[in-house]
Amino acid sequence: MILVTDDLRAQLLRNGENPEADHAPVVKLFNPCGAATWLLTEMLPHEPDILYGLCDLGFGSPELGYVRLSELESVEGPLGLGIERDLYFEAQAPLSVYAEAARRKGAITERETDLREAAASLGKRLFPDPDLPPPEGDG
Repeated sequence: MILVTDDLRAQLLRNGENPEADHAPVVKLFNPCGAATWLLTEMLPHEPDILYGLCDLGFGSPELGYVRLSELESVEGPLGLGIERDLYFEAQAPLSVYAEAARRKGAITERETDLREAAASLGKRLFPDPDLPPPEGDG
């Protein structure tokens, strides 16, 4: 499986040009034979093998950091399975909200209630969420 398609690569590179922004995850990768998950937001423009995002290796301490795409592509697990891309992943919030929810739960979570609680604690919101007014200062 191609982990990063041309369209995803283009978005990751665009995000990498503005590393200070709180980007929404562009791609979710996971180990089908284990607990490792990555929510990736950026690709370094000067080093396109390096991705940035929320990395959870399944040990109860997810963290923001960098990972090499080539290393993820080289993983071969049981039955010859490698890291896969979640074809149905759609970001519900900026990376900071996923990171806060993961800090609280000890693992990356996509549960709406976990993300809502994390977003509220950060003064942010999920998107799209037409039922909630924007937080103060969110235009």
